Amino acid sequence: MRVQSLTLVAASAALVAPTTSPPVVRTHEAARPHEAAGTRAPAAAAREGTVLAADLLAKVRDCAPVSNGRYRSDDGAAADIPVCGRRDAVFWKADMDIDCDGRPGLLCNESTDPSFSDATAFQQSDGRQLNAETLPYIVVPTAGDIWDHREHGVQGGSVAAVIYQDRVQYAVVGDTGPHDIIGEASYATAQALGIRPDPRGGGTDSGVTYIVFKNSAVSPIENHVGAVTQGEALAREFLRED
Repeated sequence: MRVQSLTLVAASAALVAPTTSPPVVRTHEAARPHEAAGTRAPAAAAREGTVLAADLLAKVRDCAPVSNGRYRSDDGAAADIPVCGRRDAVFWKADMDIDCDGRPGLLCNESTDPSFSDATAFQQSDGRQLNAETLPYIVVPTAGDIWDHREHGVQGGSVAAVIYQDRVQYAVVGDTGPHDIIGEASYATAQALGIRPDPRGGGTDSGVTYIVFKNSAVSPIENHVGAVTQGEALAREFLRED
């Protein structure tokens, strides 16, 4: 992560389970004990669900800004990234930096990530920090003058569709970052999208679209199968939105 996250207290949200049948979900390849971060090639991206990246990208081609200003992709970069909104979702188009924060493991720890923090803004149902190595999650900016995600139905556990090239990866909102920077996701998110997940020099400079569905929530937050099931249903509803 670019800077250490702020730890917040997140309230769990009750959610009625969707009635659509769960799509086929492929789990992420487990890290091999002898491989350190940055030494592995990204695993082949697993396609989740049947909603096409092209259809989602067409839906977010135009931007109606809901943020009061614009974000930077990194320290020193121009502030030129707005948060855009539609009736049922907010979205932004940015880079992807790698968030390795949370429960330390073989790939995400103080040795592999100079900015490592052992805490995430939101925690698992058992109270432990999220595991960036295995859980696809995205980072939203800390609420501030530019944009307050909470006012748009975005919270810990909210469902997101992350799009890179022709791939769609479902994730949850799992951490918060700097108040003026946007475009970050967990090691597992990057790896699943075929993006180099090394926290020291991985990620990608552009081409990532983040769509977060308003007033959605996965409970427990660590249930990735639930994120895919809800994400697929919400993405289809989003495509039908006028």
